[in-house]
Amino acid sequence: MPNLDSIRAKLTSAQSRFLTVADTIPSNFWQTPPSPDAWSAAQIVAHLCQIESSIIANSSRILRHPPRPVPFIKRFRLPLFLAEYRVRRFRSPLPVDSSLLAEKDPMLASLRTVRERTLAFLDETKSRNLAPYCFPHPFLGMFNLYTWLELIACHQLRHAKQVHEIAILIPKHVVTSQK
Repeated sequence: MPNLDSIRAKLTSAQSRFLTVADTIPSNFWQTPPSPDAWSAAQIVAHLCQIESSIIANSSRILRHPPRPVPFIKRFRLPLFLAEYRVRRFRSPLPVDSSLLAEKDPMLASLRTVRERTLAFLDETKSRNLAPYCFPHPFLGMFNLYTWLELIACHQLRHAKQVHEIAILIPKHVVTSQK
């Protein structure tokens, strides 16, 4: 079994980095995308909440049954670190739930609550071997539950970079919209 302290540390570090970057977005621009084809910081936080909640819900669901064997050919997957890079844009498998959009502080509180649930899941399952339990990622391949938990951190770091890009673009947006 992997070191759960390492997974917990990655989740905590990613959350801290994301919240630090999110603090650079002024509240009055929280729901403003920097361009027509980009997400706002609010949409990114809603997306993070949705994806993390979905991963934990799927994990909880599959743990109620015996693990299913994964055919050898399906065990191959792309490296996890690719989830952190922003070189290529991917379309989310889940559209952003607009009912989750709100002001900055309540949304960041929701993000913290979702992470608390993830850490609670980690505590609840610490005596079980999660390695045999797997389900596929839409782009990267088959992951076991430990890898899914690490993916949550990588995914959040990817979007921390995106929020940082928004923070850089906001001054340009302000100048353009004032003309």
